[in-house]
Amino acid sequence: MAINLLAKNERQIQPGKIGILLVNLGTPDAPRFWPVRQFIKEFLSDRHVIGLPRLLWWPILHFVILVLRPRRLAKHYAAIWNKDTNESPLKAITRSQAEKLAAWIGVGGLDPKWQHGADDRFFIAWAMRYRKPDIAQGIVSLKEQGCTRILVLPLYPQYAAATTASVNDKVFETLTAMHWQPALRIAPPYYDDATYIDILATSLRAGVSRLGFVPDTILVSFHGLPQAEIAKGDPYYNQCLETWRLLREEIGLGEDRCPVSFQSRFGSGAWLQPYTAAEVKRLAVQGAKGLVVIAPGFAADCLETLYELGHENRAIFLENGGENFAVIPCLNDSELSMMLIYDLVARELKGWI
Repeated sequence: MAINLLAKNERQIQPGKIGILLVNLGTPDAPRFWPVRQFIKEFLSDRHVIGLPRLLWWPILHFVILVLRPRRLAKHYAAIWNKDTNESPLKAITRSQAEKLAAWIGVGGLDPKWQHGADDRFFIAWAMRYRKPDIAQGIVSLKEQGCTRILVLPLYPQYAAATTASVNDKVFETLTAMHWQPALRIAPPYYDDATYIDILATSLRAGVSRLGFVPDTILVSFHGLPQAEIAKGDPYYNQCLETWRLLREEIGLGEDRCPVSFQSRFGSGAWLQPYTAAEVKRLAVQGAKGLVVIAPGFAADCLETLYELGHENRAIFLENGGENFAVIPCLNDSELSMMLIYDLVARELKGWI
């Protein structure tokens, strides 16, 4: 009799939902001094981002950087701020990506296996690594929705300790603090994924076709990283170069017409080279009249693409003899982007659905 009761109880147990958490870097809460200062402090306090000894780093951070840098960056953020929703483009785009992914899964998306009862099996959340909504909020929301299996998708195509590893550590730190251990998967970097490369090339071709000029050069710009991090074994540089190589092969351009560079250098140490600003100047000085820049390491437009590339590097190019300059928008929440995100999610959920 006991065996029959046990079997009956076991049949009543239902598997929990599958939670999907999209994560991007982060953004200030407002384009003003104190919110920007909070963001910078949280970001630059991460040991994955700045690995210097705390005794050396803390005085620099608190008495130099957090005094001087927020005011200047606040002006830059104000120039790109989404005034309709009162938030940064990065936050608005990441939310939209999560909402559109939920809609795709809710109606079955591209995979007929997901068409029946999909709303009951999945819950989508999104988070920022720094500031709000943070990773802890995202994981708590998944737990509250009854998720017992969680897929985390860091929206970084190329792995770096300062980005992907930081997200991973925060996820595990949050679960440890919650005394909860769901089944967990963290999607790997997708720098050489065939769908990613194809969609990048498609987006680039479409962007160039809409321009009023034919570019002499297409510059592929990635976020920079200190040389010291690469020397420690971080694979970021090699993964960037592989993305660059595959993209060039897809669009049929050699290194001369499609060079690579690295932007957003911070501090006085040696970073990955060539630096984007120096490369933009070099191309203009050598006679390039039309320049297109694409930033395939960013899943969504942000300060680095909209202001640093779209404003600062544009000015450098025009001041040095260039005539036409354009930045290809990131994939953002476009249909192409959602096809990629859906494809990455579907691949990682094999065995769970």
